[in-house]
Amino acid sequence: MQIKKWLIGTALTVGLAAAHAQTTLRLGMQLPETHPSYQGALEIKNTLEKLSKGAMTLRIFPNSQLGDFKAMVAQTQAGELDMAMTGYPDMSYVIPELKLIGAPYVVSDYAHLRSVIKSPFGQKMDAKFREKGIRVLDVWYEGARHTTANKPINSMADLKGLKMRTPNVPFLIAYAKAVGATPAPVAFAEVYLALQTKQVDAQENPLPTIDAAKLYEVQKHIALTGHFIASSSILMSDKSWGKLTEEQRKWVSEAAEAGGRVSSKLVADKEKSLIDTFKSRGISFTQPDTAPFRAAMQGYYDELEAEFGKGEIQKIMSAK
Repeated sequence: MQIKKWLIGTALTVGLAAAHAQTTLRLGMQLPETHPSYQGALEIKNTLEKLSKGAMTLRIFPNSQLGDFKAMVAQTQAGELDMAMTGYPDMSYVIPELKLIGAPYVVSDYAHLRSVIKSPFGQKMDAKFREKGIRVLDVWYEGARHTTANKPINSMADLKGLKMRTPNVPFLIAYAKAVGATPAPVAFAEVYLALQTKQVDAQENPLPTIDAAKLYEVQKHIALTGHFIASSSILMSDKSWGKLTEEQRKWVSEAAEAGGRVSSKLVADKEKSLIDTFKSRGISFTQPDTAPFRAAMQGYYDELEAEFGKGEIQKIMSAK
């Protein structure tokens, strides 16, 4: 009888422990806690905990704690990291066709980007992500990228000869070259120091990122070039996805979309208010004619169409 009671008690203890076991997913991101995307990540965590009644949660690693975006993507592909946040077209280093939507001035705004993602092109890209062992849960708005420099930029000619920091992605390197600057790929975590020590003379990022990373402290001139619509894709390891139940997958998908609504709205709101905020901090703004900037990209468009097919750029520009 005593043995039977012990067995029943042990079974109950194990059962209760299993019932209260919490599945913790890990998310890595380059952006700091001060960026709206971090608030979006917190919303994923909160929504996941709410939907699962505490059975699932999210541990967030911001500010490149787990390495740059390529390192985090590799960890995600290997199943060592559950989720990673990185620019959607930035993944062109593993899916070359994404250079088509990364090319400056091809995507006009976030609504256009969402249309491209839902189009046959986007569905094809989704399949290619899966081939690489990762899936795209959602794509968030990060703002239009603008150009900052250590002098006012009134025209494209003012960029000639400047060393411009870019991420190590081909289409933004192409932008720097096309406008007459010398591209200098630098990891995001090192941008502030590179600007502060004058290793580079210019850089380009959305206004909310310039604010979050405090780049306005080391660059006092912003040119509203609006050359690229930045985004953050929420990627999940197929290996981690495969360990989840159908219900858990639904929770994770809903949580990612909830995070996107929070982050994208914060970014859009900040874009509207930051010009006045920056001006109050002594930052100067210029609004150069972007027609020469756009025309300068034609050579890069031709290169892409030679690689992926004539008319591909126009198809993406026309996506609705």
